[in-house]
Amino acid sequence: MNWNIGDVLVKSVIELDISVDPDFSLPDATAKNLSSDFDWLKPYFVDQDGRLKFRVQALLIESYGQKIIIDTCIGNDKKRAEPAFNELNGFFLEDITKAGFSRHDVNIVVCTHLHYDHVGWNTMKVHGEWIPTFPNARYLMAESEVKYCKEQEDDFWVKTFGDSVAPVFKAGLVDLVDCNYQITPEIRLFHTPGHTPGHCSVAITSQGKNAVITGDVMHHPCQCAHPDWLCTADTSPEQAEATRRAFLEKVSEQNILVIGTHWSAPKPVKISKHNMAWKVDIA
Repeated sequence: MNWNIGDVLVKSVIELDISVDPDFSLPDATAKNLSSDFDWLKPYFVDQDGRLKFRVQALLIESYGQKIIIDTCIGNDKKRAEPAFNELNGFFLEDITKAGFSRHDVNIVVCTHLHYDHVGWNTMKVHGEWIPTFPNARYLMAESEVKYCKEQEDDFWVKTFGDSVAPVFKAGLVDLVDCNYQITPEIRLFHTPGHTPGHCSVAITSQGKNAVITGDVMHHPCQCAHPDWLCTADTSPEQAEATRRAFLEKVSEQNILVIGTHWSAPKPVKISKHNMAWKVDIA
């Protein structure tokens, strides 16, 4: 899938499309709770059984001669607790090459945050060792995110840092940046904390057109109608809800296109006011 935001070309490369139960990450998003006033979720965002559709994708961007990857999905061969993500053996590298992003041609890798489904292809296993997948790229990570990650002691963070983050530090490829870092004149980060302390979303501005790539500021479009529905992976639930509400207010008022990192939409969407909250519009 390819889209143009002004002069910026955005391509989606999908690693996984799956349907998940509420206990996967959004416990309030049961089929019963989604049965009323959620017709706009069909057919793209829930399946016929009312389960949430969940996408893992990388967003490839061409801007000012730079080839940029926003988030690198789960990765092959990574041992993960979630069965759907464990020790994958997919065709991500072949798919990004077909999209014109050979791993040696990528200039910049952006990590919106350091959860394992956003940094997995930072590295690849070669002869039993994890090496940088994109050896000619600078890996941009928010300094506050890296600091938080290094302080964590549970396996969720430790394993991810060990196989998907530490090797690119060792290779000298990481640039620690501010949460409002300007990547190119058309692409910048902006701070959307709550899911993690250093979580960033990505703003695209070109030729009077505006779009954002969410990262995990919202996991699923149902949170437009219920920004109070918390994700179990949010490190600060109250901050995450406040950030979601501010995000929704801004994109709806300013008519900004939204590319949901985990949203199974066929193209960027618009978000509009609906009742006392918001909804997604796919034109």
